[in-house]
Amino acid sequence: MTVKLDALTAPTDSRTVEIARGTVKLAGEIARKPGLLVAWAILLIAVGWALFPSVFTAHSPYLGDPNASFAPPSPQHWFGTDRLGRDLFARSVFGAGTTLTATLFAVLIGFGVGTVVGLGAGFAGGVVDTAIMRVVDVFLAIPNLLLAMVIVSVLGYSTNNIALAVGISSIASFARVMRAEVLTVVSRDYVRAAYGLGVRRLGVLARHIVPNSLSSVLALAALEIGSAILAVAGLGFLGYGAPPPTPEWGLLVAEGRDFVAVYPWISLLPGAALAIVVIATHRISTSLRKDHG
Repeated sequence: MTVKLDALTAPTDSRTVEIARGTVKLAGEIARKPGLLVAWAILLIAVGWALFPSVFTAHSPYLGDPNASFAPPSPQHWFGTDRLGRDLFARSVFGAGTTLTATLFAVLIGFGVGTVVGLGAGFAGGVVDTAIMRVVDVFLAIPNLLLAMVIVSVLGYSTNNIALAVGISSIASFARVMRAEVLTVVSRDYVRAAYGLGVRRLGVLARHIVPNSLSSVLALAALEIGSAILAVAGLGFLGYGAPPPTPEWGLLVAEGRDFVAVYPWISLLPGAALAIVVIATHRISTSLRKDHG
């Protein structure tokens, strides 16, 4: 009985220890690497913009002063103003909520559905695995942004539909990574030992395969955040997202494209904020991938 309990609990216990060590390692790496610390600070500020925008600006993202239209960056208007005299920093801050919320839902959709699909394919094997992966290969052959544009065109233009479209377009990537991890874990000795001890397939799946297959998928989810931000903003820039005057990062860049030669801050400063957040998320995701690699 002791051997049976050890065979069933050892992988889970070792996984807990591994997660704890990874957390400590990540904290130490953040302390040793100023660039990573800056990246986390940028990400936290962006999340703060999304959750508590009024804390960061006293200006309205919708109301403008016609007498202050096209005002350059100044202490009163950090990012300047647009053609309607609206404060661009305020619109960028409030736009974080729109863009990052859509990004979060997109990543959750891709992660949730893709993980289930990849888990089912890898665990079932045989004909089921072959059929699922052929469908996944078809989706992988289509560029994500193009697929998202097609889905939004069918569903209608809105930020919610953008989130859904970007999430659907990323399912195949998550499914392939999850399947590869499941196939690796299934062949390990402790899984075979669990089967030999009479543990049912669902028990092995829940206790061993799922917990030990998620690390690479979680690292991919972190990496997909930056890609999803760009996809959501790109679709917003093309006019597939929320209509004006809703503040959204892609839309903010698009609104200034006709004036970029004369009033460059209208597009460049919101675009710079978007780029900085994406670079920060990429830096963080790279660190997480190394920790789980």
